[in-house]
Amino acid sequence: MKSVSKTIIFFGSGPVAASSLEFLSSRFDIEAVITKSVPPHHRGVAPVEKLAKCLGLPIMFANNKQELEKLASDHAFLSDLGIIIDYGVIVSERIIRSFSLGIVNSHFSLLPQWRGADPITFSILSGQKKTGVSLMLIEQSLDTGKLLAQRSLPIQATETAPSLTVKLIKLSNSMLVKYIPLYQSGVIRPKHQPHPDRATYSRKLKKHDGLIDQKKSALEIEREIRAYIDWPGSQTQLLDRLVIITKAHVSSIPKTTLDILCGDGAYLSIDELIAPSGRRMNVSSYINGYAAA
Repeated sequence: MKSVSKTIIFFGSGPVAASSLEFLSSRFDIEAVITKSVPPHHRGVAPVEKLAKCLGLPIMFANNKQELEKLASDHAFLSDLGIIIDYGVIVSERIIRSFSLGIVNSHFSLLPQWRGADPITFSILSGQKKTGVSLMLIEQSLDTGKLLAQRSLPIQATETAPSLTVKLIKLSNSMLVKYIPLYQSGVIRPKHQPHPDRATYSRKLKKHDGLIDQKKSALEIEREIRAYIDWPGSQTQLLDRLVIITKAHVSSIPKTTLDILCGDGAYLSIDELIAPSGRRMNVSSYINGYAAA
């Protein structure tokens, strides 16, 4: 077993990255945090930038592949390993190879299942019973790298994208603390992903994904409501007003006058929604408040 260096470079930008950085900062020596700067038209400070400043960590900015290339050319990093979480910038092969142990990504699926940008959403949309975290060495191709470790997590029938994200962050953090030192010391070696021919792919969501299509089955729409609850939201017209449905269940018979008959003959029974006023309310309150308006 070789000696273990706990020094790493951290790449990340979004809220998931910030949660992971906060956890890792007390367990690893962070040589530098590489993140994206806030666009000029946005207010406030990005989550990773704000946290890194609070922790007194060195911060560097790279918003795209070219800026990342220049940053790497201008700085000689000492760390043998990078960790990348929720960054959103393409990392070139040259930068990957500049780390003797490569760059590890914590991907929130059981690879090769749901490669791509939004595995959490698509694990809920697909109705699968479990998901998990894969610690993977990144390559130029999309989420095809060798695995250091995988662990699974059950998906509850009422799971939403936010609630599942919180659970996966916790699982990811525990895995990084356990397996990264083992990888750095040579105890574990990367292995190819199993059954790459069975890979599935997620994608970034678009605003129109949130428009409810009543031709779909009630179960499909119910999953969309849980998956899209943060964004883009599941939208439809009720009482001639555009609302966002935040909670519903499948029913064989309508429970209220607003329940939606779906393409499979089942009903989407609405429990909770966001009214045009922006107020979140149960369906009875909505009917009472808007039916006569």
